[in-house]
Amino acid sequence: MNLKSYVDLVALLEVNPSSREENRAFGLTQVLLKNRPMAQISAWIDLYHNTLKRPLLSETFSSYLYNTTLTLVLMAFVLGFLSGLGLLSYNGAEPVNVIYFMVMVIVLPLATMLLTGISMLRAKSAQSILVHLSPAFWMEKMLSLLPGKIQENITAFKISPLLSNWLIIKRSQMIALFFSVGLLLALLAMVVTKDIAFAWSTTLHITPEVFHGFLTTVAFPWRDFAPSAVPSMELIEQSQYFRLGDTLSKEMITHASQLGEWWKFLAFSTIFYAIFLRVTMFFISSFGLNRALMQSFLTLEGSMRLLKEINEPMISTHAKPTNAAFVSDDMGYGQIVNTLDASYDSVQGWAITKDEILVLSDTIEVITPKHFKVGGTNSLDEDDEVISKSDGEVLLLGKSWEHPANEFLDYVIDLSRKVDKIIIMPIGGSENPYDIKAEDLDEWAKKMASIQNEKVWLKLSTTKLQSGGV
Repeated sequence: MNLKSYVDLVALLEVNPSSREENRAFGLTQVLLKNRPMAQISAWIDLYHNTLKRPLLSETFSSYLYNTTLTLVLMAFVLGFLSGLGLLSYNGAEPVNVIYFMVMVIVLPLATMLLTGISMLRAKSAQSILVHLSPAFWMEKMLSLLPGKIQENITAFKISPLLSNWLIIKRSQMIALFFSVGLLLALLAMVVTKDIAFAWSTTLHITPEVFHGFLTTVAFPWRDFAPSAVPSMELIEQSQYFRLGDTLSKEMITHASQLGEWWKFLAFSTIFYAIFLRVTMFFISSFGLNRALMQSFLTLEGSMRLLKEINEPMISTHAKPTNAAFVSDDMGYGQIVNTLDASYDSVQGWAITKDEILVLSDTIEVITPKHFKVGGTNSLDEDDEVISKSDGEVLLLGKSWEHPANEFLDYVIDLSRKVDKIIIMPIGGSENPYDIKAEDLDEWAKKMASIQNEKVWLKLSTTKLQSGGV
């Protein structure tokens, strides 16, 4: 399940492409997906996906999201590269202060990741200040001001605050990641193309010993396998810069060739704190977005109703069995069944689709391994093939208001030669198959009496028959 599927589900629930009976039939055909709501929703979307109008809103939304994200990422990369060039600009007059670059690749990433963690905890809130302070949020807002029909369509589409917040969080991590990649490439480019002298200087009273201890702690992820990327005490002492006047100390000039060694520490700091940890946050945000997506699927208006229609049997009205009182005395039929068995070798429906047969079987609580549509649009060869596959006891369903014609009677006679017993059950609608008229049942009794077949039985209604229509 992904964002496109979510948008497709929103669109499908708005047009409501399937009836309750069709949804229940779908649930009965997807037995392996039972008790797996997300899998059921996904399969239902795939089934009705082609009923949506083109161009699909999901495709438009995904295209807009991709293009916007790509634009933001490229902007962040360029900004990071230019920022790196600015921080590392060196004209030979004075060294590059490593403190500035360390702030950009260590302090700033850690601070923003801390705020991101808090934002994740507050993602359910529609008014999450930290989320809405994200550069990704405002950069997208500015892009949305651009004219165009796509922006209008996207603006009209609303998603849940939870999903929207996680989208912003994930994209913020991607933007920050590419900003950091730009910084790293700027560092490598400047190191390769220029002979840079690095130094460190701060107004705070920090001794070389204290600074060395701090840098050793900062470098703990790589100091064991890349000790050369940890500034030595000697390098720190030699590169301390005091800005008193416009000239460099003679000692710093003497050791100028060693001052460039700082680049290894800066590169490893960028790779670990600004890139590796950001990649970790990106994967965490991706996981959070997926969870938010799952929750949004299930909390979307209409999705629970859909799952209920897929999984719950359609309600039918049951009561104590009635006698054959509804069959007229002059045209009575002696072979009457008042109660259905729990299972049959097959259930067949005359001019009833297989999905409808599935729903009806579920409603009347009958289990069968085989469901067949016969009659109606079926050819004689197709009906003969069904007969050849039939055996044992067969429950044959027919629409009560469509009284048996000669074709139906001929099929019953042919079927009786192949099976042991046929239970013919006139039915009403899918929700209440027992709701039929008394006069319709009389007509069915008359027709069954006309063929006088000992294998053919008629199923009476098990609820009080109504005088009204179906």
